[in-house]
Amino acid sequence: MSDLDSIRELRARTGAGVVDCKTALVEAEGDVGKAIEILRKKGIAKAESKSGRLAKEGIIEAYIHPGAKLGVLLELNCETDFVAKTADFINLAHDVAIHIAASDPVSVSREDVPEDVLAREREIFADQARSSGKPDNVIEKIVEGRLDKYFKENCLLEQPFVKDPDKTVGDLLKEAIARIGENIVIQRFSRFKVGED
Repeated sequence: MSDLDSIRELRARTGAGVVDCKTALVEAEGDVGKAIEILRKKGIAKAESKSGRLAKEGIIEAYIHPGAKLGVLLELNCETDFVAKTADFINLAHDVAIHIAASDPVSVSREDVPEDVLAREREIFADQARSSGKPDNVIEKIVEGRLDKYFKENCLLEQPFVKDPDKTVGDLLKEAIARIGENIVIQRFSRFKVGED
């Protein structure tokens, strides 16, 4: 594969610019897989630097699953109206809405988990540890470990993305921020299923 072919492949797979692809390929000594990893790390660093910027524009994405028994409303925000109208942003909103329909998260992030839910989960995990005969000094560590697992399973940004379980929804968002160049925030969502309260 020629250098030009490698750059084309890298651009197609990452959406990064020509110069960034060329630099990453040089750093990775021509290995496309390593170059992708380098670009992802740089993109995540770029995304982190944009995370403090205000995201007051955006869209409401409505997804109705085939059969019309399950639906999601999602507010995805960005910095400018221009970006909100791009296909890349709209596709991101659609993918996140599909993920929410499939994975039924409790909240966007662990900070958003309602306090009563957190208290109930803590109590359940502590009771399970006590009933299995664990000593009191170990119970708190067990509870914290199980809570961490709960967050990874139930908080949208920490869930493995349904279309690519090798990355989380948070990773997907950071990649989009790096690619689009604006802060992007999942503001809120509601998931509706026929027959559920």
